Amino acid sequence: MEVKEWIRGAVLVAQRDLSRFWRNIYWLAGQVAMNIADLVIFAVIFRGLVNPAFIPDYIRFITPGILCLAIFISAFSIGREVGIELRREVTQYLVSLPVTRGALVAGRIMGGVLRGFLYQAGFVILAVVLMSMPSVDKWILILTSSFLLALTMSSLSITLSTLTRDFNLQAAIRSLVYFIFFFVSNVFYPEKALAMRLGSAAPIAYYSPMSMAVNLYRFGFNYTTSVDVLFNLAGLIAWATLSLLFAYKVYIRNLTR
Repeated sequence: MEVKEWIRGAVLVAQRDLSRFWRNIYWLAGQVAMNIADLVIFAVIFRGLVNPAFIPDYIRFITPGILCLAIFISAFSIGREVGIELRREVTQYLVSLPVTRGALVAGRIMGGVLRGFLYQAGFVILAVVLMSMPSVDKWILILTSSFLLALTMSSLSITLSTLTRDFNLQAAIRSLVYFIFFFVSNVFYPEKALAMRLGSAAPIAYYSPMSMAVNLYRFGFNYTTSVDVLFNLAGLIAWATLSLLFAYKVYIRNLTR
């Protein structure tokens, strides 16, 4: 019975966060427009700059990266809300709710995951149109990758937003994380170009959760014919597990202060 109550509490919290997400319709419209603009701008600019020997079709190359970007933006929004609640001391209200603190934290993280899934859905359809229809087993791989990436980003955003209550510092940390994840990965650039530019620092991009997810997306949508599925999945599982543990510990610490 306690387990059922715990799950029920987590689901209610996640539903609350999801309903708040849909209320920001203008923010969502702006983010969708920005993501589509990213696809168009990068495709137009880099299509003529990138060596065709590395990337024959940049539009198809960048499309899986937009899927990662969609997950990042939507799942990371939960951390921004958690940070605002901490600064405004809304946490005093949250701990008074008839749910355990563990269920509260789980619900917040799951709310971020659901945001990531729903927001990404439209871009998945776009990927099918621009690339190809995946087979059933590759659909499973794509959905699993999206879940693990959304779980990582949701947990990581909560961790970063609860490390400090200073809004400017939170914004600076988020910007730094955004820069590292997207520009020190193979989301926008091929691995060969990264190895040439980063040199000994190239492994940072290789072990990035963004690189692992985009590798699986490109394989799932048949852009690449082969990829180390086991390595990339294991890497995403490791990222998701560690991020989840850190988020739980840091958020609980703030709730119990």
